[in-house]
Amino acid sequence: MYTANAIRNICLLGHSGSGKSALAESLLYMTGAIDRIGKNADGNTVCDYDPEEIRRHISISTAVVPLEYHNCKINLLDTPGGFDFSGAVMEALRAADAAIIVCSAKDGITVGFEKAWKYCEERNMPRFIYISKVDEDNSDYNATFEALREKYGNKIAPVVVPIWDSSKKVTGIIDVLNKRAYEMQNLKRVEISVPDDKVSVIEEFNDALKEAVAETDEELMDRFFEGDDFTYAEMIKGLHQGVKELSLFPVLCGSGVNCLGSLMLMDHIIDLLPNPVEGNYHKATTADGTTEEFVVSPGGVPAAFVWKTVSDQYGKYSFIKVLSGVINSDTTLVNSRTGETEKLGRLYSMCGKKNTEVKELTCGDIGAIGKMDKVKTGDTLCDPRKVVSLKGIPYPAPCYSVAIAPKVKGQEEKVGTGLNRLNEEDPSFNLVNNAETKQLVLSGTGDQQLDVLVAKLKSRFGVDAVLAPAKVAYREKIKKSVQAHGRHKKQTGGSGQFGDVWMRFEPQDEQDEMIFAEEVFGGSVPRNFYPAVEKGIQEAVQKGPLAGYPMVGLKAVLYDGSYHPVDSNEMAFKMAAILAFKEAMPNANPTLLEPIGSLAVTIPDSYMGDVIGDLNKRRGRVMGMNPDNEGNTVVEAEVPMAEMSSYAIDLRAMTQARGSFVLTFERYEEVPKQNQAKIIADAKNDD
Repeated sequence: MYTANAIRNICLLGHSGSGKSALAESLLYMTGAIDRIGKNADGNTVCDYDPEEIRRHISISTAVVPLEYHNCKINLLDTPGGFDFSGAVMEALRAADAAIIVCSAKDGITVGFEKAWKYCEERNMPRFIYISKVDEDNSDYNATFEALREKYGNKIAPVVVPIWDSSKKVTGIIDVLNKRAYEMQNLKRVEISVPDDKVSVIEEFNDALKEAVAETDEELMDRFFEGDDFTYAEMIKGLHQGVKELSLFPVLCGSGVNCLGSLMLMDHIIDLLPNPVEGNYHKATTADGTTEEFVVSPGGVPAAFVWKTVSDQYGKYSFIKVLSGVINSDTTLVNSRTGETEKLGRLYSMCGKKNTEVKELTCGDIGAIGKMDKVKTGDTLCDPRKVVSLKGIPYPAPCYSVAIAPKVKGQEEKVGTGLNRLNEEDPSFNLVNNAETKQLVLSGTGDQQLDVLVAKLKSRFGVDAVLAPAKVAYREKIKKSVQAHGRHKKQTGGSGQFGDVWMRFEPQDEQDEMIFAEEVFGGSVPRNFYPAVEKGIQEAVQKGPLAGYPMVGLKAVLYDGSYHPVDSNEMAFKMAAILAFKEAMPNANPTLLEPIGSLAVTIPDSYMGDVIGDLNKRRGRVMGMNPDNEGNTVVEAEVPMAEMSSYAIDLRAMTQARGSFVLTFERYEEVPKQNQAKIIADAKNDD
């Protein structure tokens, strides 16, 4: 077993297609964990094992890859680069103590890179930058490195110098600290002599690293100014400190295909990145509700955080990071969310889809527990002597909603059950049964995520589902006061039915509930029938006269009527009230109301014109613009919710995925006359 000092938990971040899974594959190969390198295109990599990942050639969830190298264990968390799967990235960021942001030498700084950087900044997470695909055609290491320096300044510190040929393709690399050069021959690392033209470059970068090391310690700073050399151990210690304090972001490079740079990357992971005890700062809430710092402690009482769940046809696995003490398969821990005591099941070390049973998991390590049915992602499992709750995972708010239904009627329950199971695995989407529109509404981060859910419903639960736009909950309202007469008279053998009412209907503020009042004089309608009249109106307002949407802002006044001493009953007066309502409504100038949302869109200034032009097309009203502190502008607007169903996808296209938004319901407003006819026609077709 590895101690906490000999463990590194690293997440791979970056844009989709930047080469994260290929890098993980090369590290597995170089450490002897696999004997041949899989390819994404062939669907045989360790990290992308889900049928949907193989079919689409992209990562959909975070895969765990443990590497054993130089008496250390590196838990590599390979995250998806697609923005629809950012929930999986949030999970990995909670389990990792440091990050490697992968950026391809062909594409340079992408939106995915910028987002990954921002996630790390928000969490004060130490990080490396790894420039991938340096040996491919059209790659340009220099341009990528210069762009990084320009954007993030002198903290960008190269610890590797590439050797390239005349076409700018990288053929070998030099370790700046050791001043040794290597190239790959048949997937084996071979030392070569340092090219003459690189000697001065290495000296320059070595001096820059020395200066960065000097800045971590006053004594070293004095020696630096006196022109002293530092020992290798002092250099490593200083660089480790600089990385931990975020004053230094080492840049490495290589190729996942031929494994160039892979061993050097692992050397630097072990030497420069923090172990779990030095890693992420955790906040915990104690049983009495106070918040305190949670100290990762190998000698403490057992505690673990559940950062991911896999619930597939093979069973359920709760992925945990042990944050204190040691746990084994018969440890009894308390789930701080439920307060229930849980006896742990079997423990596993996971590598992609392959599980290996282990006896125990030590502090700082990542593994999985089998068959913990009541345990969810985000739970803290802890010793009964110290019950604490660690902060949950900040999933992105769902911003794209569609209705989901089975292809075959009668399988609604199967769809619901399947989605609830999938929700254990991916808590970043939610499901609401909208009683008003009679639709099951699925909300997530984008169309790709929901498309994957539909595919998984079919492959795992055998149910075909279709997605359709979610219906908008319109309302109806009258604009003028009217009076109407309703008489219900039925004569059958025996006692008949007789109810007779005169009613006045008045418009009110639409926020108000339906108001019922009576102004009956002289007992023309006995008091005991008033509740029946009110009940009739309450029933009638559920379906408005125009398109059958519920009515709001209505006052109904019973002011006259008549009754029969034998035939009048509650049912008759209820029916009479409904008849009065139906007679009155067409004459009361009825109109449709639509929900209006309050929108805040955060965008870089360069996209302002496109975004505002698009909001105008959606009948939006811009209410204001405010700069945020990160070089973006927040555009505030009010916009009809009916125009926003595809906004998540459209905004992504308009801003190259740099824009984000929050939309909340504000109030109802009248639909412009020219738009009402179509809504009414659509509603009639639905019936």
